[in-house]
Amino acid sequence: MQLEYFQLIDRILDLNLDEKTITVEAQVPKQSTIFEGHFPGYPIMPGVLLIESMAQTSGWLLLALFKFERMPFLAAVKEAKMRGFVPPGELLTIEASLVHEGSGYAITDAKIKVGGKLRCNSTITFSHVPFPNPDLRGHMDAVAKRIGFPQQALQS
Repeated sequence: MQLEYFQLIDRILDLNLDEKTITVEAQVPKQSTIFEGHFPGYPIMPGVLLIESMAQTSGWLLLALFKFERMPFLAAVKEAKMRGFVPPGELLTIEASLVHEGSGYAITDAKIKVGGKLRCNSTITFSHVPFPNPDLRGHMDAVAKRIGFPQQALQS
């Protein structure tokens, strides 16, 4: 993870387009300025960053389902539940599945586990539009390469 750049996904473990699911990993850094203020003497990953991790995971699933022709943007977070703390150094397994897609919106269910134990989950809504400019598309292509996005998923 690179918290300062909101790059919260380290690698894609599994992408199943038939089942419309994705599983990724993210290693919470042992050291980050985030933990200096959240909380001194008791550092934990901020809940909003856990939600963002689930949103990014869902976003990669949607990018794959849209064959990189549309960019998903966070529209709503529903039923977000924090079920336990995530201290620095933990390895997150993040899963997302598509619940609904239509009329320019998509809904996913996502969850984060640490060591097989559920730490948080949420239902997340996205709007999706054609890529607004080539710079964003280029950036997403570069990140996809870094996290091991399976290029075969883009072939029909």
